[in-house]
Amino acid sequence: MNGFWFRSYKLAFLLPGLLILVAIILFPLLFTIVASFTSWDAVTPGLNGTGLSNYAAVLQDQRFWEAFARLALIAVATVTIEYLLGLGLALLVWREVRLKRFFRVLFLIPMMTTPVVMSVVWRTLLHESLGPANHLLAAVGIEPVPWLSAHGPALASVMIVEIWQWTPFMFLLLLAGLLSLPREPFLAAAIDGAGPVRTFFNVTWPSLMPVSVGAIVIRLIEASKIMDTIYVLTSGGPGTATETSGYYIYIRGLRDFEIGYGSALSITYLVVMTLALTLIAKLLARFAHGEGA
Repeated sequence: MNGFWFRSYKLAFLLPGLLILVAIILFPLLFTIVASFTSWDAVTPGLNGTGLSNYAAVLQDQRFWEAFARLALIAVATVTIEYLLGLGLALLVWREVRLKRFFRVLFLIPMMTTPVVMSVVWRTLLHESLGPANHLLAAVGIEPVPWLSAHGPALASVMIVEIWQWTPFMFLLLLAGLLSLPREPFLAAAIDGAGPVRTFFNVTWPSLMPVSVGAIVIRLIEASKIMDTIYVLTSGGPGTATETSGYYIYIRGLRDFEIGYGSALSITYLVVMTLALTLIAKLLARFAHGEGA
């Protein structure tokens, strides 16, 4: 009986926070779903129902789907590079090297930087005429690069900034995974005469695969929400060269105040991203189990 009352008291203390959390998550989601079936905008305020017309318009909105494809490219490319760089740095610091603790802290600095502040700094560095990046290129005889004013360089600049900021996240998780690996498989590999390369591909990487899958999925989820970096760095330009789904939803929903259509874009984006990330997570988990076997 005493145990029952003790558990009840614990639940009573947790209940207010739980209710607030549910309200914060559920109310905006439900309101967005309701608004997506209306014509609410700057001209016709109010929740006037329009049925599925907003969703029919979303399916025909070529700019939205182009932004979605661009987001997929940025997410997949940056997360892949971040994983490779993070794994390399983690392997470097995992071994006994001098100043190991110093390098661990140094590699984490970009992740500690506020994205908006970081984007402002990078925009200054990549300025076409005043930025240090082009000054360094000119010093070695290379023509200035229009980092933020041409289609290809602008997209590459966004990826560079993302990679610079979030590689430390991969490094941190993968290093934690490496430090938790048991020593016995490595001792057995050394007894069998396996070299560093063979040990990595046959022991280290397969053992690290569960952590790798978790890190990749988490970063894909975060990369799919990229907004502040693009807003500060390129504002989606030049043209729509760096415009992603989140930024396009911001334009239609908040800048143009087409709340109904912006809500339909948001719900469509949420559904598509949930399905895509679930599929990717299952494929990666299946691959990890195959590697483990």
